[in-house]
Amino acid sequence: MDILSVAGLALAALAIFGGQWLEGGHFASLAQLAAFLIVVGGTLAAVMVQSPWPTFVDGMRLARWLFVPPQTDGAGVIGRIGDWSHRARKDGMLALESELPSVVDPFTRNGLQMLVDGFEPDKIEEALQVEITAFEERHRAAAKVWESAGGYAPTIGILGAVLGLIHVMENLSDPAKLGGGIAVAFVATVYGVGSANLVFLPMANKLKTIIKHQVQSRELVLDGLLGIAHGENPKLIEARLGGYFR
Repeated sequence: MDILSVAGLALAALAIFGGQWLEGGHFASLAQLAAFLIVVGGTLAAVMVQSPWPTFVDGMRLARWLFVPPQTDGAGVIGRIGDWSHRARKDGMLALESELPSVVDPFTRNGLQMLVDGFEPDKIEEALQVEITAFEERHRAAAKVWESAGGYAPTIGILGAVLGLIHVMENLSDPAKLGGGIAVAFVATVYGVGSANLVFLPMANKLKTIIKHQVQSRELVLDGLLGIAHGENPKLIEARLGGYFR
């Protein structure tokens, strides 16, 4: 669980509702179902129109990374690659075949399988680099779903405000109905600007950072496997890979 994400969202809610309370307002005045439907529904619709279906689905799935990001054990990966390097130097590449069943990560297992099969280093690099590029492009496109939501939400909030004011104008002769229309108008703007700047945009930026770390971990594995393929000294490989975390 990413405690910082949970704490950040909790602090954002506390700041908004706390400020409302200090100004003498009531929490219930911010709970406007009509404004919520306009902003959330309109933003979701805009993102759906913009995004291809696979990208939209990937974006929804990627949301869980905000709270449960994928874990990478950098030191453990470096140590394991170092062990593979020692074993390959001593017993040859085919000795690494027995390691394949224990490798969970598909990217690492694919690269290790290429080593065992005797692929040339440049072919291994070419194949794995294509996989890294495809991973990065796909996940960055998914993160942009939330970045787009952050761009649309404030505008949809203004749309909600205009709709609320239209409701006000239609009921000028009935003062009892004016308050509800004005409330929807202002709360819709709060929802639009607040969701964009406190949720959607920070979420997109955090997902991009996580994706960057995931790409970096794959580049580390690629670097290590190429070192093994070139027959480099195991200590040199481990020292170079350690630089990824300095």
